[in-house]
Amino acid sequence: MIRPFLIASILAASLIAGCTQQVKAPTDVGVCYAIETKDGAPVFNVVARDQAQIETCAARLEEVRLRFRSLGSTRQEITGAYQGQFIFVDRRGVSFGRTLEGSRFFALARTGDGRLAVPGAIERDVTELGVVVEEAAAPTFPGQ
Repeated sequence: MIRPFLIASILAASLIAGCTQQVKAPTDVGVCYAIETKDGAPVFNVVARDQAQIETCAARLEEVRLRFRSLGSTRQEITGAYQGQFIFVDRRGVSFGRTLEGSRFFALARTGDGRLAVPGAIERDVTELGVVVEEAAAPTFPGQ
């Protein structure tokens, strides 16, 4: 008796979950959007047109974020969209995702001075085998 009720409730829950509408990013070619929330619904504002790739759109969103910060905004992150993908710019760097709530792909990291770079592009010391080696700190002696 409990088993049919359990199966029916699982099916009903999956049907209800399937009916919730997920926000989709605009698919306009080359158009970069910033997303703003008004009355609980996302609003897509055009930031730039004729952007060749998603990384240039991320750079435009970073410019918007820095301009807001220079005007006194305390907002640390900005969300955007480019050709069906979402872009998330925050203090760590830039991530891409297919949905607003789903998993994200970390694409650009911040360097020590705040610029954005591909995560593997900054190397410190590399041996002949391609192994990254941290520099050892200089020894300190008491009284110096």
